[in-house]
Amino acid sequence: MDAMTDDLPVAGSKSGSEFNRLGAGEWRALFSSLAAGTPQALARLYDVAASRIFGLALWRTGSPEDAGDVVQELFVRVATQRNRLRRVRDPKAWLLTVARRLAVDAVRRRNRHAAEPVEECPFLEAPGGDAARILDAQRASALLARLPEAQREAIYLHHHAGCTFAAIGDIVGVPTFTAASRYRLGIAKLRRLMEWKK
Repeated sequence: MDAMTDDLPVAGSKSGSEFNRLGAGEWRALFSSLAAGTPQALARLYDVAASRIFGLALWRTGSPEDAGDVVQELFVRVATQRNRLRRVRDPKAWLLTVARRLAVDAVRRRNRHAAEPVEECPFLEAPGGDAARILDAQRASALLARLPEAQREAIYLHHHAGCTFAAIGDIVGVPTFTAASRYRLGIAKLRRLMEWKK
C-alpha cells in the first residue's frame, strides 16, 4: 500500500502467517487430511488460516465481533462438512470465498440492527508499543474506513491474503479486470487521502 503501512499487520491477526507461503499442493494435502478426518488437520488449518480469515472478515464487516463469528462459522463448516472438501480444487480460494460470503451475510444481519460505524474499526494495528507506529496504524485505519467496501476488500485480498487479481475476481465473483480496477482505485484514493492529510 504505502511505506507507512506496509509493515503494519491486520488488526487481530498474527504477522508472518503461513497462509501466503503454502503452495497449492500443500493446501490440497491439508484439505485431503481434513476430508480423511485426521484430527490434527483442523488444528493445522486453524493455525495457518484463522488470522487471514479474520482479517478479511474484519475488513469486510468493520466489526471484530462479526469477524470472530465468521471465523467460527467457517471452521464449524469445515469440521462438519469435511466430505465435501475432497472436491475443492483451490482450498485457499475456497476458504476466502466462503469467508467473504459469511462476512457479507454478517453485514446484512447487522444492518438490520444498530452497529458501530466502520470508521471506528482498527483495520491495522501497530506491533509493540511504538507510539509512532500506533499513530500510523490509527491513521491508516481511518483512511481505509473511507474506502468503499469493494475497494477495501480488494486491497486486503491482494496485500494481506496474497491473491492475484484473477483470484480476487474468483473470490468476490467479478471479472479479473474489475478486481484489478477496484484495487487500483482504492490505492489511488488512499494516496490522495494521505496527501490531503499531510
